[in-house]
Amino acid sequence: MGYWYLAIAIGAEVMGTIALKASDGFSKPVATMLCVIGYLIAFYFLSLVLKTVPVGIAYAIWAGMGIVLIASISAVIYKEIPDLPAVIGMLLIVVGVGIINVFSTSAAH
Repeated sequence: MGYWYLAIAIGAEVMGTIALKASDGFSKPVATMLCVIGYLIAFYFLSLVLKTVPVGIAYAIWAGMGIVLIASISAVIYKEIPDLPAVIGMLLIVVGVGIINVFSTSAAH
């Protein structure tokens, strides 16, 4: 269940971060509430993940996938298109997360 909880935590964190941008400095109540709810859900499920997945592994996957997903979504919604070095960096993050999941004996499967 740890990795299912991690997927929920990542999704909620992405929702919270996108809502954070939309909140315009917490001046828009609906976006502000979505932000707070997203982060509360994210941290709750991340706390469940840490019962079965080592903290370093969980955080690497959570942060790495969050970066890639948020950058991708913000490119579509906010037209914040990453340049080539940013895309290469994000691809390296995805490769790193893949290596952790496939080859690491530290990752609880």
